[in-house]
Amino acid sequence: MLLPLPTPAEMAAWDRETIETIGIPGVTLMESAAREAVAVLLEEYGAADQCGLSAGHGPLDGLEVFCFAGPGNNGGDAFAVARHLIDLGADVTVFHTRPKKGYRGEARAHLELARRVGVPMRHLDAADAAGLSQPDIIVDGLLGTGFTGQLKPDFLTLIRAVNRLGRRAFVLAIDIPSGLSGLTGQPQPEAVAADATVTFQAVKLGLAMPGAAHFTGVVHVRPIGIPARIMRDNPARHALLTEAIMTLIPEPDPAMHKGSAGSVLIVGGSPGLTGAPRLAALGALRAGAGLVTVACPGGLADSVKGGSADIMTLPLGSGTEWTPELANILQAQLDRFDAVVVGPGLGRTMKTVDFLKSFIAECPTHAVLDADALFCLAQIPDAVHGLPGTTVLTPHPGEMARLFGTTTAEIQAARLDAARTFVESGGTVLVLKGAGTLVADRHRVCVSPHAEPNLAVGGSGDVLAGVIAALMARGLAPADAAALGVYWHGAAGRLLREDYPARGNLASEIADMLPRAAKEFATC
Repeated sequence: MLLPLPTPAEMAAWDRETIETIGIPGVTLMESAAREAVAVLLEEYGAADQCGLSAGHGPLDGLEVFCFAGPGNNGGDAFAVARHLIDLGADVTVFHTRPKKGYRGEARAHLELARRVGVPMRHLDAADAAGLSQPDIIVDGLLGTGFTGQLKPDFLTLIRAVNRLGRRAFVLAIDIPSGLSGLTGQPQPEAVAADATVTFQAVKLGLAMPGAAHFTGVVHVRPIGIPARIMRDNPARHALLTEAIMTLIPEPDPAMHKGSAGSVLIVGGSPGLTGAPRLAALGALRAGAGLVTVACPGGLADSVKGGSADIMTLPLGSGTEWTPELANILQAQLDRFDAVVVGPGLGRTMKTVDFLKSFIAECPTHAVLDADALFCLAQIPDAVHGLPGTTVLTPHPGEMARLFGTTTAEIQAARLDAARTFVESGGTVLVLKGAGTLVADRHRVCVSPHAEPNLAVGGSGDVLAGVIAALMARGLAPADAAALGVYWHGAAGRLLREDYPARGNLASEIADMLPRAAKEFATC
């Protein structure tokens, strides 16, 4: 249910341990990578050929292939790939960016092998890139996952040349498109736009980031012989959520009753914002909670209920505002509930901040703090550090920025760093929403594969908060409930895209789609 997403440093450690501890030579790993890359090229280019992109009679017969070899091991991959392609009948040229005598180690070994079988090689300066002829296929081995910082001017020129030629050629990137960060998936500042990317042993962290898809094309993950023991003994700190996590949805017990299916309390609602707690309640119900109650100022109870027979209310007092006194009344009722959501439509007045301060002083276990609760939490210095480890916080980037005292743009530019920093300074579970939502605790950061425009609607986050609370109420640990809730919510958004390809769906329809998503995505 979780696929490892190694950082470039973690992947380098896997390579090093395989070579030094197990004794598998690096030149062997590089040969395996080259064979897998060629297999992907034959598979992908064959599909492109059927669409009329090539006039050749066989998969590679007579086709002109340019292999761009950078100065490191990624260049060594390109030399090894070229050797195999020339044996398949392709007209191959390797353009190497470092003088041949400058290559070392495995890259040098594969350069020599390619030279011995007659692969044409040409040293390429950036100044010569503009004069290159048009190939049929490009193999990008300029820069690998170890690339950091910003592109130097000569490599920027080369990448622009590859992209110019790539408009009329099939482009295969080896391990990662050159110029793309292996950590963030962002171009630095530009990157090769590939039709397909073959990456080895595991998806690198940057490739799983939403922005990377524009450059990677179809991503193929191929093994090269890194032993499972090495990956197990040196685990990646990031993981990709997969469909298999849907198997964590609790199976219904034929003997269950509403009291045994989990009882969820939603704390929220304020003048003009009574729909948000209702949406959170709907999310909890659609995720299988047996009982859902909304606690709100008494004067808002009818508006919060909105005529829904499925949602119970717990009116607090007779007014329409949150006060510290309401926190005392609420605390006495908490034993009735298995999980609590605090924040949907809560409001942002100073009285609300005072209410939250009183409430979190004895914050219950299995609580989700969302929306306006996060705004109020940002007004209470160091309050996060006192929250139980069973608390789940679900900020969007703007709310995360407020908690950090920074800007939304800065959070978006370093989402992974922000998530890691946040959970390391506290003990809570964090759900940083957005395309590629992150679910983090002190042990790992999980990345959602979903980037669904149909979820970008007001109230979507309220539904998610309800789903996570329902899963905790049904017995899942907070980190598992958060990860499953995020994937399930994303799966509902994917199904809505089929019915609403131009968007236009409502937040309530995200909740209504949850049972269908459970049916279609959960594997037996």
